[in-house]
Amino acid sequence: MKTRFILIHTSHAGNVGAAARAMKVMGFDDLVLVAPRWPNVLRREETIQRASGALDVLDKARIVATLDEALDGMTHLCATAMTPRDFGPPTTSPRVYFASLVEHLLGALSNSERYPHVKPAPEPDLVSNPELQTNLGLALLFGSERYGMANDDVYRCHVALSIPTNPGFGSLNLASAIQVIAYEWRLALDALGQGFAVQSSTSNTHWADAPQVAAMLAHWQQALEAVGYLDPAAPKKLLARLNQLTNRAHITKEEIHILRGIARAVLQTAERGQPQQVPGSAVLPPADLK
Repeated sequence: MKTRFILIHTSHAGNVGAAARAMKVMGFDDLVLVAPRWPNVLRREETIQRASGALDVLDKARIVATLDEALDGMTHLCATAMTPRDFGPPTTSPRVYFASLVEHLLGALSNSERYPHVKPAPEPDLVSNPELQTNLGLALLFGSERYGMANDDVYRCHVALSIPTNPGFGSLNLASAIQVIAYEWRLALDALGQGFAVQSSTSNTHWADAPQVAAMLAHWQQALEAVGYLDPAAPKKLLARLNQLTNRAHITKEEIHILRGIARAVLQTAERGQPQQVPGSAVLPPADLK
């Protein structure tokens, strides 16, 4: 599925670079500029700096003179507009509309079944055409930073996407708006197998099994008895409570090693008869664990 981001009459070079970065983060690289303020905007220093590693998107980007050229090959047009209009395509949020669009492609659940709490998005009639389903070209149009999209450009679109924002302050930077919409579209594409999985920043967790927990508790029992904290003749519910504590904590194998290391150190200290007390601390008597 082709996705194209079209920036119309962009005036700030930095926004072009930031837009390229926002697109690449979400896996998109088709960027077209319609009559930008700077003819050399793709090579300006501010553009390159704000792209921050997305130079391949800038290298592939094109500059055209008219919107017609930018729309070549696109079958479905999405305007981005915050200003209310008395005429034009229906307005809806990106998430609701993109979900509706993908559902029509899949022939799956209706928008009302999947999102019963929201007003159904307008039906994307072009997508219902089987001939277009495999060759869908989705164009996301963004107007200039100061004026937004011209009415005539909005009228050409099938929908006007509006990002839900604070009613008292809904002004978004161009690149920020592109980032939000690119994210929402990639999120919807996950239903077509074109989404991105969350990448864990930590290694796989190895949970301790029940025998390892039991062995650790037995080790701690020895240590607590050695320092006189646990009376083996009247253990009450101390070990059972410690067992419940470890169950709630979901102890890992590495944590088992740490806890057993502490128990080992306690036993070694008790055997030497040299308890090491932290200055200012006090040894507390066992609590009533009945």
